[in-house]
Amino acid sequence: MRYPALVSALLLMGCANTAPHIAWTAAGKSAVVYTTADSTTLRLTPADTVTFRESEPTSEGRVYVFVDPEKTFQTMIGIGGALTDASAETFAKLPLARQDELLQAYYSTDKGIGYTLARTNINSCDFSSDSYTYVAEGDSTLGTFSIAHDLKYRIPLIRKAMAASGNQLKLFASPWSPPAYMKSNHDMLHGGTLLPTYFHAWALYYTKFIQSYRQAGVPIWAITIQNEPMATQTWESCTYQAEDERDFLKNHLGPVMAQQGLSDVHIMVWDHNRDLIIQRAQTIFDDPAAAKYAWGIAYHWYEDWSGGTQMYDNVALVHRLYPDKHLLFTEGTPANFDSTAYGRWSLGEAYGRSMIHDFNSGTEGWTDWNILLDEKGGPNHVGNFCFAPIHADTRTGKLIYTNSYYYIGHFSKFIHPGARRILAAASRSMLLTTAFRNVDGSVAIVVMNPTARGGEYYLTVGGSTVKLNSRPHSIQTVVF
Repeated sequence: MRYPALVSALLLMGCANTAPHIAWTAAGKSAVVYTTADSTTLRLTPADTVTFRESEPTSEGRVYVFVDPEKTFQTMIGIGGALTDASAETFAKLPLARQDELLQAYYSTDKGIGYTLARTNINSCDFSSDSYTYVAEGDSTLGTFSIAHDLKYRIPLIRKAMAASGNQLKLFASPWSPPAYMKSNHDMLHGGTLLPTYFHAWALYYTKFIQSYRQAGVPIWAITIQNEPMATQTWESCTYQAEDERDFLKNHLGPVMAQQGLSDVHIMVWDHNRDLIIQRAQTIFDDPAAAKYAWGIAYHWYEDWSGGTQMYDNVALVHRLYPDKHLLFTEGTPANFDSTAYGRWSLGEAYGRSMIHDFNSGTEGWTDWNILLDEKGGPNHVGNFCFAPIHADTRTGKLIYTNSYYYIGHFSKFIHPGARRILAAASRSMLLTTAFRNVDGSVAIVVMNPTARGGEYYLTVGGSTVKLNSRPHSIQTVVF
């Protein structure tokens, strides 16, 4: 992406080599401005309708957001959230009317925010009520494999989410840990590594999961090899050095998936933070025998929890180095749970900031963590409670919408699968922006102001401009 100092040149010069470039214009077009803002009642509210006019010469004293729909980048796969055991168990405790409300809120394109992407867990994760696998202890042949556990809560929720999305939902799955008997520490929790004796059996385990879910009416679009492979957690975890993940993929998982007729299911590597994503990408993608099985690379946002900053540039570098590989954000949650902080504005801003930077770095899909948690931030069998965009008070059946829901909705409701990212850049750092052009020709421009200062800005789309106002701590989506 070209940044503000180059925008004017791009707009004037265009890309043609032999003929003058005529700037794309929105002049005369009406746009609806949807707004969510702190200290107001605005929540994804169509707060204004404006009309673009022919642009005047730029002024040094004004704030601009420049957009050019003819400068295109990656294609959107989808936006969504995780369908975990915790979400499914909480969902099952809701009255039917609230269940329907939740499904519409997330998956309806007109009544909700139009989720089209979802993640789920293979075996248990921290957001399960207990630890479990799909096989009997010590079963190296996987003859006892059964997804009966998931048929009680999780698969029914996934089926309902699929139906509510009009069967547009893409689902990918991630393991947190192999069964304990396959690991060096003989424990699903506390890290450990996969024992070489079980490399083939564990590779076959993924295929049995995919085939069993298909038989249950739930197609799996993609898998990741391991959730957070560099983390030893108090919950389900398993560590892989970069070379270990590379070799497991090229010698076991990739070939077994192909042998089982599952080459259509995409395999993503890494599935951990942005900080080490470069090394993981180089180790796997620079090995042709491994890279041929790796569709893309997945990542999370937790590298800043120890007081650092989010490493967006690392994502952009992976995109530049390996443009044929796909980038997917697969997990993020903004804070440890505190029932007094449902209205904390930073919850939503964490999503807005990350989504804008990640999309501008080449990311093609973005998946939040749990879609629903209870009033305690769970259930969670290790006490690792956190926030979700929507919580359910299972004592009253009430749904509680945090501002995270609305911030995510500023993207997912208006940017659809197949959309192409287009050039968008602000002239001042107080504004963050990204933009997409949908398959139907509609344009969605997201402008976020994470500061305490509001003010006017001029949205310039090719050769046309409209004057807008950015409220303090707000996010807007301009649609035309």
